[in-house]
Amino acid sequence: MIRGRWAPSPTGLLHVGSARTALTAWLSVRSQGGVFIWRTEDLDSDRVVRDAEHEAMEDLRWLGLDWDEGPDVDGPGGPFRQSQRIPVYDRALARLYESEFLFPCSLSRADVREAVSAPEGNGLAYPAHLRPSVVRPDWFENPIAEESVRFRVDPGLVTFEDRLFGQVSTDVSSETGDFVLKRKDGIYAYQLAVVVDDAAMGITEVVRGADLIDSTPRQILLYRALGEQPPAFGHIPIAVSPDGDKLSKRHNSLTIRSLRDSGVDPGDLCGYLAWTLGLIEQRRPIQPRELVAAFAWESLTRDRLIVPNSLVDILNGLQ
Repeated sequence: MIRGRWAPSPTGLLHVGSARTALTAWLSVRSQGGVFIWRTEDLDSDRVVRDAEHEAMEDLRWLGLDWDEGPDVDGPGGPFRQSQRIPVYDRALARLYESEFLFPCSLSRADVREAVSAPEGNGLAYPAHLRPSVVRPDWFENPIAEESVRFRVDPGLVTFEDRLFGQVSTDVSSETGDFVLKRKDGIYAYQLAVVVDDAAMGITEVVRGADLIDSTPRQILLYRALGEQPPAFGHIPIAVSPDGDKLSKRHNSLTIRSLRDSGVDPGDLCGYLAWTLGLIEQRRPIQPRELVAAFAWESLTRDRLIVPNSLVDILNGLQ
């Protein structure tokens, strides 16, 4: 069974770029008769915005998307909020510790930056020579606040086939180095949580923004270390503003909620998104379900989307 997911962080309103990626993920699953899952990635409570999850669900339902499992519909893969899945991450981290993939790191960010800028650092986020030569025997069972937990990365290429960009090969040890799985404040890092959740939920394909393609090799290393099979990956080109900045929640006029409030019809927005993805030849009103039968990864564009500031006027036929 094909199982795909949409996993937003509830840190604000969804924008056009997020909806474009969600639409692609939904179409890929629905075109294969699979199960679509909503997972809320809310581990960093300081960044969570009240009601953002509910508003995002309203926005995607308005667009015409649905899901089979999620925080509001339950399902066998739950719970579907990462803040409720801490015991699952605890167990995964213990498995990695037992397999000797982990080590404690007491260095501050300033310490790491200084080491990276040194000649032997080679510009890595965390070069291997910073690993502690001696650690406390009980460091894992009795952690202290001054230590994060890092994953040891050995040399060697990690290669995967992206559904849109083709073969991607990266030597994580030479490009990124050892990376954090649990922060000093006790919060689990994105890299671990997303891998553990996708494996536990039986996710067979991951569709997300191309800004996360650099995370994929690190996550594949974690899949291997945990003895899990990585899913298929497809990374969608990001959406940017006319000045080249990646769309974010601060681009308020380009949020789905703002477009809704401005009178935009969901079919017009769906048609615009489908046209920019390369799924239809001309921009026209269309519903997501009408795109399912003809969906094909080979049709998708690799070009990033430049979203005009006047999008609301364009969709409302004023330009």
